[in-house]
Amino acid sequence: MLDQLAHDASDVPRSRALCRAALRALDMDIHSEGWAWAMFSQNGAPIFLIGAPENGAASSAPLHFVLAAPDRAAADAFHVAPPAASGRDSGAHCRRARFHSNDDAAFVIDPDGHNIEAACHAPGAAKDQT
Repeated sequence: MLDQLAHDASDVPRSRALCRAALRALDMDIHSEGWAWAMFSQNGAPIFLIGAPENGAASSAPLHFVLAAPDRAAADAFHVAPPAASGRDSGAHCRRARFHSNDDAAFVIDPDGHNIEAACHAPGAAKDQT
């Protein structure tokens, strides 16, 4: 059972702003925070942590996190938030039928290169990946 996800952030305020903008679409917001970290929660349960690495340098290998989107509208909102908050998208929001017919995903890249994905598995119309 997953308790929470965590990753290093070289610039915590910048990463906090990006996560706050994108994760609101998934009904997540800051649960608690300090100058060098921020914990995001969903329904009051802490689930996603960003923080300054103890050695002062963020890990060099980008990570890929997948968070659940309750519906396609939330995945859409997640996908459009990052450019205004120091992030960038990672390609078109689309259905990835190679996994299953209802796998709809939106991807954003945080300031340290980590790929944060919002995935929706509910039936519905989505543009196929090309």
